[in-house]
Amino acid sequence: MRKIEFFDTTLRDGEQTPGVSFSIKEKVAIARQLEKWGITVIEAGFPAASPDSFEAVKQIAAAMTTTAVTGLARCVISDIDRAVEAVKGAKHPQIHVFIATSPIHMEYKLKMTPEQVLASIDKCVRYARERVELVEFSPEDATRTDRDFLLRAVQTAVDAGATYINIPDTVGYTTPAEFAAIFEFLIENVHSEREIIFSPHCHDDLGMAVANSLAAIKAGAGRVEGTVNGIGERAGNAALEEIAVALHIRQDFYQAESPLTLAETVNTAELVSQFSGIAIPKNKAVVGGNAFAHESGIHQDGVLKNAQTYEIITPELVGVTHNSLPLGKLSGRHAFTDKLIALGIVYEETDIAGLFAKFKKLADKKKDITDADIRALLVDDVVKNPEGFEFATVKFDNKVQNEHTAIVTLKNRENESFNSTATGSGSIDAIFKAIDDVFKHEIRLETYSVDAVTDGIDAQAQVHVTVENLRTGTIFNAKGIDYDVLTASALAYMNANVLVQKENAIGKQAVISAHDGN
Repeated sequence: MRKIEFFDTTLRDGEQTPGVSFSIKEKVAIARQLEKWGITVIEAGFPAASPDSFEAVKQIAAAMTTTAVTGLARCVISDIDRAVEAVKGAKHPQIHVFIATSPIHMEYKLKMTPEQVLASIDKCVRYARERVELVEFSPEDATRTDRDFLLRAVQTAVDAGATYINIPDTVGYTTPAEFAAIFEFLIENVHSEREIIFSPHCHDDLGMAVANSLAAIKAGAGRVEGTVNGIGERAGNAALEEIAVALHIRQDFYQAESPLTLAETVNTAELVSQFSGIAIPKNKAVVGGNAFAHESGIHQDGVLKNAQTYEIITPELVGVTHNSLPLGKLSGRHAFTDKLIALGIVYEETDIAGLFAKFKKLADKKKDITDADIRALLVDDVVKNPEGFEFATVKFDNKVQNEHTAIVTLKNRENESFNSTATGSGSIDAIFKAIDDVFKHEIRLETYSVDAVTDGIDAQAQVHVTVENLRTGTIFNAKGIDYDVLTASALAYMNANVLVQKENAIGKQAVISAHDGN
């Protein structure tokens, strides 16, 4: 049974999802959960893209104990130097070097001849290999690259010292049969005295990212790349949780297995969902809310008699379990901290008093506290650092008929209060206008949605907003969670403004699109 390496690029390619911007603390928390999940190597970022990206890769490299850490670099010496510097503190450092090889990319983007591209591959892969033991090479847009030239590019990288060869379906163009044929062709024709490990990196533009990735594994790939929940550029990436469970359920067909601890799958998916601000669709495979729900009477009858009639995946396999230790208003601090550990929530001892107080406040309003409630209530408090701002209160003065007036109070790190009053066409409109008056940013609300954290009439409200910074055109996602939907809305919109404020303070960075690598 082959053991497939799992390469996670949630923190690099996943962060290219429009509106997603992880803080460094969030990235480190996600990386720790990825390590707990069993990920083989984490692509922690693109160090040359910005100082924040460099620092995030550096901190993740220092935090990992068993998982390898890689940094992305173009076939540019300065990029490689930054990546090497960022990952040097890792126990298992790697470098991922890429350059485009398709005719359209070479002509219009790189403005290089095929021979110039081959020379760059040789020079840069060799340079990276002299500095780290393991180098991965990616021929960007491989699935639209001439087959013979693709072989020449890959052979050049192998001769220069690359151990891993990643074949990216950069624009989600290929099909499972075509992709499998590419892997079979390369595995048969690339020559080396050492073992070369091939991997797919698939985008989901035509809805085939997971299928294409599995086809590559069947054809001989020893590593697979993707993201948690399939987040990423455009339609996203291959969802690693789906690939892992597919390998587990269909070992008979793939004759391969993942290194993942599948019981940590839901914890991992929920953490990424919380930090990305992107809700997991109810109908998503493996981790969606309806993945184990049965509406049809025939299905319900079958499941009650034997779950395997309609469930090929058990909820317990991926970590969907009933609370083994239910929490409520009488639960003590010890039970609370045990639950945080069980859920994989990272916290500092100095945070416990405040976190426990917030939990008790919720428990006074809600009889049964679920795992989802704990994640939703505490994840932001543990990791997010909203630049010193916190939401204090919102009040309403609706003395005038058909007129909604909101009085909002925010506080900064110095405990200074910022009060604002605004009138709107509804309660939410008034709250948002009042917050706008505090921050005075030029932003536009793109989307606003409300969801329930759990089922039931006493569920917490989870509000997602997407805003555009009109100064830069950047899109930001943000969320807020509270027992009261108006407070949750205020929190979400405040967090969005904080993200805009941070960008405006540092100026719009000339961030290199890491998608150019895959």
